[in-house]
Amino acid sequence: MYILMIAIMAASWFVGWRFKSKFQEYSKHPFLGGITGKEIAEKMLSDNGIMDVKVISVDGQLTDHYNPMDKTVNLSPDVYNGRSIASAAIAAHECGHAVQHARAYSFLTFRSSMVPLLSISNKIMPFILIGGILTISTFPILLTVGVILFAFTTLFSFITLPVEFDASSRALAWLESSNMTGKEDHDMAKDALRWAANTYVVAALASLATLLYYLSFLNGRRN
Repeated sequence: MYILMIAIMAASWFVGWRFKSKFQEYSKHPFLGGITGKEIAEKMLSDNGIMDVKVISVDGQLTDHYNPMDKTVNLSPDVYNGRSIASAAIAAHECGHAVQHARAYSFLTFRSSMVPLLSISNKIMPFILIGGILTISTFPILLTVGVILFAFTTLFSFITLPVEFDASSRALAWLESSNMTGKEDHDMAKDALRWAANTYVVAALASLATLLYYLSFLNGRRN
Protein backbone atom coordinates (compact mmCIF):
# COMPACT_ATOMS: atom_id res chain seq x y z
CA MET A 1 0.00 0.00 0.00
CA TYR A 2 2.78 2.42 0.89
CA ILE A 3 4.57 1.69 -2.38
CA LEU A 4 1.35 2.38 -4.30
CA MET A 5 0.83 5.70 -2.54
CA ILE A 6 4.44 6.76 -3.16
CA ALA A 7 4.09 5.82 -6.84
CA ILE A 8 0.90 7.85 -7.17
CA MET A 9 2.48 10.83 -5.41
CA ALA A 10 5.42 10.65 -7.82
CA ALA A 11 3.03 10.42 -10.78
CA SER A 12 1.06 13.37 -9.45
CA TRP A 13 4.19 15.48 -9.16
CA PHE A 14 5.33 14.51 -12.66
CA VAL A 15 1.97 15.19 -14.30
CA GLY A 16 1.62 18.53 -12.51
CA TRP A 17 5.13 19.54 -13.53
CA ARG A 18 4.53 18.37 -17.11
CA PHE A 19 1.29 20.32 -17.40
CA LYS A 20 2.92 23.52 -16.15
CA SER A 21 5.84 23.06 -18.54
CA LYS A 22 3.43 22.44 -21.44
CA PHE A 23 1.45 25.54 -20.50
CA GLN A 24 4.63 27.62 -20.47
CA GLU A 25 5.75 26.11 -23.78
CA TYR A 26 2.46 26.71 -25.58
CA SER A 27 2.14 30.16 -24.02
CA LYS A 28 5.06 31.13 -26.24
CA HIS A 29 3.28 29.98 -29.41
CA PRO A 30 1.09 32.77 -30.84
CA PHE A 31 -2.48 31.74 -31.56
CA LEU A 32 -3.04 32.02 -35.30
CA GLY A 33 -6.46 33.52 -34.69
CA GLY A 34 -4.71 36.45 -33.05
CA ILE A 35 -7.38 37.01 -30.41
CA THR A 36 -7.24 36.85 -26.62
CA GLY A 37 -8.49 34.12 -24.33
CA LYS A 38 -11.33 36.45 -23.32
CA GLU A 39 -12.37 36.86 -26.95
CA ILE A 40 -12.09 33.11 -27.56
CA ALA A 41 -14.39 32.47 -24.61
CA GLU A 42 -16.94 35.07 -25.69
CA LYS A 43 -17.02 33.73 -29.24
CA MET A 44 -17.44 30.11 -28.15
CA LEU A 45 -20.26 31.07 -25.80
CA SER A 46 -21.94 33.10 -28.54
CA ASP A 47 -21.58 30.32 -31.11
CA ASN A 48 -23.31 27.96 -28.68
CA GLY A 49 -26.17 30.39 -28.08
CA ILE A 50 -25.12 31.14 -24.50
CA MET A 51 -25.78 34.79 -23.70
CA ASP A 52 -26.12 34.76 -19.91
CA VAL A 53 -22.54 33.79 -18.99
CA LYS A 54 -19.91 36.45 -18.26
CA VAL A 55 -16.19 36.10 -18.93
CA ILE A 56 -14.13 37.67 -16.16
CA SER A 57 -10.50 37.79 -15.04
CA VAL A 58 -9.41 36.36 -11.66
CA ASP A 59 -6.09 36.64 -9.88
CA GLY A 60 -3.52 33.84 -9.84
CA GLN A 61 -1.93 31.43 -12.26
CA LEU A 62 -3.86 28.45 -13.65
CA THR A 63 -6.87 29.51 -11.55
CA ASP A 64 -9.20 29.17 -14.53
CA HIS A 65 -12.63 27.69 -13.82
CA TYR A 66 -16.32 27.90 -14.64
CA ASN A 67 -18.69 28.82 -11.81
CA PRO A 68 -22.19 27.44 -12.45
CA MET A 69 -23.58 29.31 -9.43
CA ASP A 70 -23.11 32.79 -10.89
CA LYS A 71 -22.57 31.68 -14.50
CA THR A 72 -19.11 33.09 -14.97
CA VAL A 73 -16.10 31.85 -16.92
CA ASN A 74 -13.18 32.84 -14.71
CA LEU A 75 -9.84 33.18 -16.50
CA SER A 76 -6.43 33.87 -14.99
CA PRO A 77 -4.69 37.02 -16.34
CA ASP A 78 -2.32 35.00 -18.56
CA VAL A 79 -5.27 33.28 -20.20
CA TYR A 80 -7.67 36.24 -20.18
CA ASN A 81 -5.21 38.57 -21.93
CA GLY A 82 -3.09 35.93 -23.67
CA ARG A 83 -2.98 35.42 -27.43
CA SER A 84 -1.31 32.01 -27.34
CA ILE A 85 -2.27 28.41 -28.02
CA ALA A 86 -2.36 27.75 -24.28
CA SER A 87 -4.73 30.63 -23.52
CA ALA A 88 -7.04 29.65 -26.40
CA ALA A 89 -7.17 26.00 -25.30
CA ILE A 90 -7.86 26.75 -21.64
CA ALA A 91 -10.42 29.47 -22.37
CA ALA A 92 -12.28 27.11 -24.71
CA HIS A 93 -12.11 24.31 -22.13
CA GLU A 94 -13.71 26.45 -19.43
CA CYS A 95 -16.42 27.44 -21.90
CA GLY A 96 -16.90 23.72 -22.48
CA HIS A 97 -18.16 23.58 -18.89
CA ALA A 98 -20.55 26.44 -19.60
CA VAL A 99 -21.90 24.50 -22.59
CA GLN A 100 -22.29 21.43 -20.36
CA HIS A 101 -24.28 23.53 -17.91
CA ALA A 102 -26.51 24.95 -20.63
CA ARG A 103 -27.12 21.47 -22.08
CA ALA A 104 -27.72 19.92 -18.63
CA TYR A 105 -24.85 17.47 -19.05
CA SER A 106 -25.68 14.67 -16.61
CA PHE A 107 -22.26 14.24 -15.00
CA LEU A 108 -21.92 17.99 -14.41
CA THR A 109 -25.41 18.12 -12.91
CA PHE A 110 -24.61 15.21 -10.60
CA ARG A 111 -21.24 16.73 -9.67
CA SER A 112 -22.82 20.11 -8.89
CA SER A 113 -25.43 18.46 -6.66
CA MET A 114 -22.60 16.95 -4.60
CA VAL A 115 -20.85 20.28 -3.92
CA PRO A 116 -22.92 21.53 -0.92
CA LEU A 117 -22.51 18.25 0.98
CA LEU A 118 -18.86 18.02 -0.04
CA SER A 119 -18.17 21.51 1.35
CA ILE A 120 -19.55 20.50 4.74
CA SER A 121 -17.82 17.11 4.64
CA ASN A 122 -14.39 18.60 3.87
CA LYS A 123 -14.62 20.92 6.89
CA ILE A 124 -15.26 18.17 9.44
CA MET A 125 -13.67 15.11 7.80
CA PRO A 126 -10.02 15.76 8.86
CA PHE A 127 -11.04 16.03 12.52
CA ILE A 128 -13.19 12.91 12.33
CA LEU A 129 -10.40 10.91 10.66
CA ILE A 130 -7.79 12.01 13.20
CA GLY A 131 -10.17 11.38 16.10
CA GLY A 132 -11.15 8.05 14.61
CA ILE A 133 -7.53 6.91 14.32
CA LEU A 134 -6.78 7.96 17.90
CA THR A 135 -9.86 6.20 19.30
CA ILE A 136 -9.96 3.20 16.96
CA SER A 137 -9.64 0.70 19.80
CA THR A 138 -12.46 2.15 21.89
CA PHE A 139 -14.71 3.93 19.40
CA PRO A 140 -14.21 2.44 15.88
CA ILE A 141 -17.48 3.88 14.59
CA LEU A 142 -15.87 7.33 14.44
CA LEU A 143 -13.25 6.20 11.91
CA THR A 144 -15.97 4.39 9.98
CA VAL A 145 -17.83 7.69 9.63
CA GLY A 146 -14.60 9.36 8.51
CA VAL A 147 -13.98 6.70 5.89
CA ILE A 148 -17.53 7.10 4.56
CA LEU A 149 -16.99 10.85 4.23
CA PHE A 150 -13.67 10.29 2.49
CA ALA A 151 -15.34 7.81 0.13
CA PHE A 152 -17.72 10.61 -0.84
CA THR A 153 -14.72 12.79 -1.68
CA THR A 154 -13.22 9.99 -3.77
CA LEU A 155 -16.49 9.55 -5.64
CA PHE A 156 -16.47 13.28 -6.39
CA SER A 157 -12.94 12.97 -7.81
CA PHE A 158 -14.01 10.23 -10.20
CA ILE A 159 -17.22 12.01 -11.23
CA THR A 160 -15.00 14.97 -12.13
CA LEU A 161 -13.13 12.93 -14.76
CA PRO A 162 -15.87 12.63 -17.41
CA VAL A 163 -16.77 16.28 -16.78
CA GLU A 164 -13.23 17.41 -17.54
CA PHE A 165 -12.68 15.11 -20.52
CA ASP A 166 -16.01 16.10 -22.05
CA ALA A 167 -15.27 19.82 -21.62
CA SER A 168 -11.96 19.35 -23.45
CA SER A 169 -13.69 17.41 -26.24
CA ARG A 170 -16.23 20.20 -26.67
CA ALA A 171 -13.45 22.81 -26.69
CA LEU A 172 -11.37 21.00 -29.31
CA ALA A 173 -14.41 20.28 -31.48
CA TRP A 174 -15.39 23.94 -31.45
CA LEU A 175 -11.85 25.17 -32.15
CA GLU A 176 -11.76 22.90 -35.19
CA SER A 177 -15.29 23.43 -36.51
CA SER A 178 -15.04 27.21 -36.17
CA ASN A 179 -11.74 27.17 -38.09
CA MET A 180 -10.01 28.84 -35.17
CA THR A 181 -7.06 26.46 -35.34
CA GLY A 182 -4.94 24.92 -38.04
CA LYS A 183 -3.54 21.42 -37.68
CA GLU A 184 -0.43 22.47 -35.75
CA ASP A 185 -2.40 24.77 -33.44
CA HIS A 186 -5.01 22.08 -32.88
CA ASP A 187 -2.44 19.43 -32.02
CA MET A 188 -0.78 21.72 -29.46
CA ALA A 189 -4.15 22.66 -27.93
CA LYS A 190 -5.05 18.98 -27.69
CA ASP A 191 -1.73 18.17 -26.03
CA ALA A 192 -2.12 20.95 -23.47
CA LEU A 193 -5.63 19.85 -22.54
CA ARG A 194 -4.58 16.20 -22.32
CA TRP A 195 -1.97 17.02 -19.69
CA ALA A 196 -4.46 19.21 -17.85
CA ALA A 197 -6.92 16.29 -17.75
CA ASN A 198 -4.20 13.97 -16.49
CA THR A 199 -3.87 16.08 -13.34
CA TYR A 200 -7.45 15.10 -12.49
CA VAL A 201 -6.73 11.45 -13.21
CA VAL A 202 -3.82 11.24 -10.78
CA ALA A 203 -5.79 13.23 -8.19
CA ALA A 204 -8.60 10.67 -8.40
CA LEU A 205 -6.15 7.78 -8.12
CA ALA A 206 -4.47 9.43 -5.13
CA SER A 207 -7.84 9.82 -3.44
CA LEU A 208 -8.65 6.17 -4.12
CA ALA A 209 -5.29 5.01 -2.75
CA THR A 210 -5.82 7.05 0.42
CA LEU A 211 -9.31 5.62 0.82
CA LEU A 212 -7.94 2.08 0.51
CA TYR A 213 -5.32 2.91 3.14
CA TYR A 214 -7.98 4.09 5.60
CA LEU A 215 -10.07 0.99 4.86
CA SER A 216 -7.11 -1.33 5.46
CA PHE A 217 -6.30 0.52 8.67
CA LEU A 218 -9.88 0.22 9.83
CA ASN A 219 -10.15 -3.47 8.97
CA GLY A 220 -6.75 -4.25 10.47
CA ARG A 221 -7.57 -2.67 13.81
CA ARG A 222 -10.94 -4.42 13.91
CA ASN A 223 -9.40 -7.87 13.32
